[in-house]
Amino acid sequence: MEAGSRVLWRRYLALLFLILLPFCSALSSRSARDAEEAPTTSYAGAQLLRVNASTPEQKDAIRRLEESGDVDLWSGIVSHKKTVDVMVKSDKVQDVKQKLRKIRAEYAIVINNLQDAIQKENPVLSEAEMLLLEGRKGHRMTWHSYHRVSDMHGYMDFLAQTYPRLCSVMTIGSSVEGRPLKVLKISPAGSTGKKAIWIDGGIHAREWISPASVSFALKELVENHDMHFNGKESTLGSLDWYFLPIANPDGYEHSHSQDRLWRKNRHDAHKGSCAGTDLNRNFGYRWGGAGSSRDPCREIYAGRNAFSEPETAAISNFVKSKGQSVKAYITFHSYGQYILYPWGYDRKVPPDYRDLNSVGQKIAQAIRSVGGGSYTVGSSAATLYPASGGSDDWAKGSARIKYTYTIELRDTGRYGFILPAEYIIPSGNEALAALKVVGEAASQEP
Repeated sequence: MEAGSRVLWRRYLALLFLILLPFCSALSSRSARDAEEAPTTSYAGAQLLRVNASTPEQKDAIRRLEESGDVDLWSGIVSHKKTVDVMVKSDKVQDVKQKLRKIRAEYAIVINNLQDAIQKENPVLSEAEMLLLEGRKGHRMTWHSYHRVSDMHGYMDFLAQTYPRLCSVMTIGSSVEGRPLKVLKISPAGSTGKKAIWIDGGIHAREWISPASVSFALKELVENHDMHFNGKESTLGSLDWYFLPIANPDGYEHSHSQDRLWRKNRHDAHKGSCAGTDLNRNFGYRWGGAGSSRDPCREIYAGRNAFSEPETAAISNFVKSKGQSVKAYITFHSYGQYILYPWGYDRKVPPDYRDLNSVGQKIAQAIRSVGGGSYTVGSSAATLYPASGGSDDWAKGSARIKYTYTIELRDTGRYGFILPAEYIIPSGNEALAALKVVGEAASQEP
């Protein structure tokens, strides 16, 4: 079908949906409600607590609560921080509070009922509204709600079809359950032999703001490419940009359909709560060390061996296939508002940490300049906590990529992982500002 015919066909569909909308909206809304009411893990009565754990004894006690399954650590235990965010399920709330009082650890209730926060987090459009949107724009993405994998992949296909001289879509592998790992390549000035930058999101399923922000950033770079790539002082157009918005599509879908707080991938899905591998502990640099676990029931389970999961193996194989052309590697997570560079496996830092810190400070300043929040810059293990087998350490230590960062997006704990959709665009602008700083640094690398 010719391009002009496609435009006319879309306009015809949009007009048809406007005519039919009053008749089908009730049915479509019912379908949307039915989908929302599908069986899911309920967090009714679960609470998010901010615990004052200022002594080593209190920190150790909270670690034991996490290891026993009484709490889920949301913010991690950081040596120089006095507080830690813990999620407590409804049947454990009273017991955990009693144990906290016993160790004299004061706490505040940040979210009183987690299920209420989950239900308010993501406004859902009816199917009729979604179809009308697709008829008008050619895709379903809004950045006013958190979208499913099919919408994001459809949008990537739309961009490749609409801007074929600027971008293309490729599949670099498949997930455990067979979903494609789709990468959008943006190549402003051709596609051969250039320096490159890798960006991914959604490696942890429950961190919805990550793929949303990454998809917003790629939207801006494609749909407003003249603004970002053609400035007199910008060298961003000299790079190839590789975006993998959803590195863990199975886990992400599971967090939408079954368990909002699911973190891992879906390896051995039949094992219930003990299913899955933490993909950000599965990369093959210092795999299996501090901050990871060999217990499949732990949230930080590192897998059977390094790169045991098809998702991490696909990323590794693709990035390595580019040789030394990849000059920057950015992986987006949430939450906490941190700009982190290696190492995560140990409190040591790489020899060029001053360069990494300098660019990290520029990222923080760029985020502030677009009206964003305050971000803390530092090495992963020293600033947060040890985490062996992470993608950033692998990118720096094995792939030898100069500018490697983990960026923990919004917020600092008011909502945690249940960040309302109204923050997608502000967070997306922060992500875009960060990418442009790193891109400029990467373009200067030999």
